[in-house]
Amino acid sequence: MSAQAEAPPTHLGRPTVLLLAVVCGAAVANIYYAQPLLPVVAQAFGVGEGTAGYLVTASQIGYAVALAFLVPAGDILERRRLVSTLLALTGVLLLGAAAAPTLGVLLGAIAIVAVTSAVAQIVVPMAASLADDANRGSVVGTVMSGLLVGILLARTVAGLVAEIGGWRLVFVLAAVVMVVLAALVRLALPKVAVAAEASYPSLLASVGSIVRHDSLVRRRMLLGGVGFGCFTILWTALSFLLAAPPYSYGSGVIGLFGLAGLAGALAAIWAGRFADRGHGRRTVTVGLVLLLGSWGLLALGGGSLVALLAGIVVLDLAQQLLQISHQHAIYARRPNARSRVTSAYLVSAFIGGGIASALTSGLYATVGWAGVCTLGAVVSLVGLGVWVLELLRPAPTEPVG
Repeated sequence: MSAQAEAPPTHLGRPTVLLLAVVCGAAVANIYYAQPLLPVVAQAFGVGEGTAGYLVTASQIGYAVALAFLVPAGDILERRRLVSTLLALTGVLLLGAAAAPTLGVLLGAIAIVAVTSAVAQIVVPMAASLADDANRGSVVGTVMSGLLVGILLARTVAGLVAEIGGWRLVFVLAAVVMVVLAALVRLALPKVAVAAEASYPSLLASVGSIVRHDSLVRRRMLLGGVGFGCFTILWTALSFLLAAPPYSYGSGVIGLFGLAGLAGALAAIWAGRFADRGHGRRTVTVGLVLLLGSWGLLALGGGSLVALLAGIVVLDLAQQLLQISHQHAIYARRPNARSRVTSAYLVSAFIGGGIASALTSGLYATVGWAGVCTLGAVVSLVGLGVWVLELLRPAPTEPVG
């Protein structure tokens, strides 16, 4: 197949790098805005909290579908046009979500928004292609930090905006941001066309081949689903807990709890350094132990704000330690297929998140916060079991060409 010549790598200016980081963070934030809004959305449509919680499930499933079928296309399409088009389309879809007359329409709009918001995972390789060899690591690191900050701040911003102008205003403002960023990407960035020998179907088929034949990738995918599943269990149920006695917080205060996850941003830096020094396996062990321990603190958080905050910090810390360690391992294993193993790993993570959010919504409605914490502990134990298998029977780690 033919492709445009790729723009030669260049030294990106600071404003361009920051634009890419903002695009990445703002795009991924779209799938997290709904989490602190669940109580007010449930009230607005006259449904139970468990039913409203399926908004989180819809966003996770939509994002997972896009990671599987949309993200790999970044290797065979001109990325600047692809990114700007997806951003503009996301803006239109967010306006649809803001105007949704029923919960069913809102569910559909949120699911499709999640699909197009996977543009965040196209921006990262786009940044790597634009950067020169001497600055590629710094550029990609900055863009990834934008993604993490977007995840952390989405809940805070959504909660505060909803407190001021209602939940629909959250999606209106997000739509405006997407359209503005689409225009900036189109005007400020050069074309980034990647020559590809494979067709789109064979590209997708190669992802499945890697998963079938590489036990290391499979195990890290499963562990990614465990970690992100625990992350989703917490943030799906937390808004319900905080909106009810003894806390009885409004959406603005609930959103502020997202700031407790800033410890995870620091953990991402530490995990990368530890992995570079050959301590990736130890980091995973520590992360899984912390993940399990966090649910003990969170269980106490039903009546103790201090324990609740401590549990949030520990769980986010553990999740970032695990995610960076897993990605470091699969990138080292498949240095020539990093986009494809990224797609496989993140699909597994978001499928885990989707299943976890669906279970959490029903569980909280029937057995409350204690049941949610029990579910989180059980999922963590599954992760520890998989990791014990890895320690006893290590998967091959040598790079595959």
